[in-house]
Amino acid sequence: MNERLTQSLKRAAQVNARGTATICGERRRTWAEAADRVARGAAGLRKLGVAEGTRVGILALNSDRYFEAYYAVPWAGGVMLPLNTRLTAGDLEYMLNDAQATTICLDEAFVHLLPGLRERCPTLRHVVYLGDDPAAGEGLLAWESLVAGNEPLADAGRNGQDIAGIFYTGGSTGRPKGVMLSHGNLVSNAVNAIYMIGYDAASIFLHAAPMCHLTDGMSTLAITMAAGTHVFIPRFDALQVLQQVQAHKVSNVTLVPTMIAMMLEVPGIAEMELASLRQFMFGSAPMPDATLKRAVEIWPEMLFLHGWGMTELSPIGTMLPMSTRKPAIAGDRLRSCGQPMPNLELLVVDPEGREVPRGSTGEIVVRGPTVMQGYWNKPAETAAAIRDGWFHTGDAAVMDEDGYVYIVDRLKDMIISGGENIYSTEVENAISLMPGVAEVAVIGIPDDKWGERVHAIVVPREGAAITADAVQAWAREKIAGYKVPRSVLVRAERLPLSGAGKVLKNELRAPYWAGRGKKI
Repeated sequence: MNERLTQSLKRAAQVNARGTATICGERRRTWAEAADRVARGAAGLRKLGVAEGTRVGILALNSDRYFEAYYAVPWAGGVMLPLNTRLTAGDLEYMLNDAQATTICLDEAFVHLLPGLRERCPTLRHVVYLGDDPAAGEGLLAWESLVAGNEPLADAGRNGQDIAGIFYTGGSTGRPKGVMLSHGNLVSNAVNAIYMIGYDAASIFLHAAPMCHLTDGMSTLAITMAAGTHVFIPRFDALQVLQQVQAHKVSNVTLVPTMIAMMLEVPGIAEMELASLRQFMFGSAPMPDATLKRAVEIWPEMLFLHGWGMTELSPIGTMLPMSTRKPAIAGDRLRSCGQPMPNLELLVVDPEGREVPRGSTGEIVVRGPTVMQGYWNKPAETAAAIRDGWFHTGDAAVMDEDGYVYIVDRLKDMIISGGENIYSTEVENAISLMPGVAEVAVIGIPDDKWGERVHAIVVPREGAAITADAVQAWAREKIAGYKVPRSVLVRAERLPLSGAGKVLKNELRAPYWAGRGKKI
């Protein structure tokens, strides 16, 4: 197969040349203009030495220039390296060195990191400035100069199994791993997204989640393939999301549950005019029952699209079908993350790799055209993850008789207390329904008698008075006694989140397991 990432951009310019491609603040560009700018930017990158297989880092907040760099790198033949904007300087240096990146594109939010990156990343030779602040970019090669100073470059033509990007995973256990995704992987995923999400040329997508993460990145590619419209805000801000939806008639947005919960706290949200917004797509973490209930109360006619995926799957693995996205129709299936994507095989298996009976808990394994090519420079980890052609996800789930998948927990987040398996998400869902609870995370902490015990960390809503005893009493009414937290920490500080909006449970567990020799 010769799928290529850049083909979708060429097609958008071909079939919707005068249509709006990007909206970023006051800047608007058509698809013809966007494709031309990408080809010119790619020519500038080529002059910097970006050729077939060269790795190029992208470290910036969301913008139209981020979008252009996202396509210009593969257009020039390079391999894009989207870097998580929430990482420490040490993590960024590790990734740039591990990938041996020669060039980095960044904006004013990250210019302050340049001295350290230049000092500690020996392969890094060129910096391209994507920002708007001329003072911050003084002395750097501006993206606009690349675009204005070069004639359009012919597409390098990399395709199929050629690597299009390296996407580093969070690294909660050991160093981050670079997931190698090919042109074929990403194109196959974009086709899935168009089919399952329902994108077309009339779709207007708001980039509110970080573009460095594939939760948002899948729509970067799919909206382009559909020749729709991209709207950008630099970073997630609950009020700004709602304002952009109203200003630009946004039809689609992808958020993680923590972001949706923050939006629901915006004063007056129930009265805002959001008629253009057809559906919320959410994933990356399970939706707490309380958040879903509140969202349905505010928008009873909204489509709620729950999906599940992983970076290693490019990233979509399952989605709710269109017929079950209306709360009144879906019922309990709204808590499912849907059915497998059309071109994927997905099974729920036991530790020996045998499919478990429907309704039983096991690990999700997947094979198909969106499964990664492997982990960059990590053959042992690749071999451990992909066995006999099946990618082992590490996610525990149940599949019902109709092929609907219900994520139970990450296997690493499962708590084993006194020989009983306790899934943290079940306990979190129960506590999330307690009045006054804003956020909750449930982790396993050491216990000399039981091995591990269930520990809840609860963040109250502003003005709410919550005690540990009250949380335990509430949970006792909702779940089995052995699952009730044996200890509860009530704190004012919000829970730590990854760049993808997931709660960083490894950080929460660390103080309790320090010195005990358990991986967190």
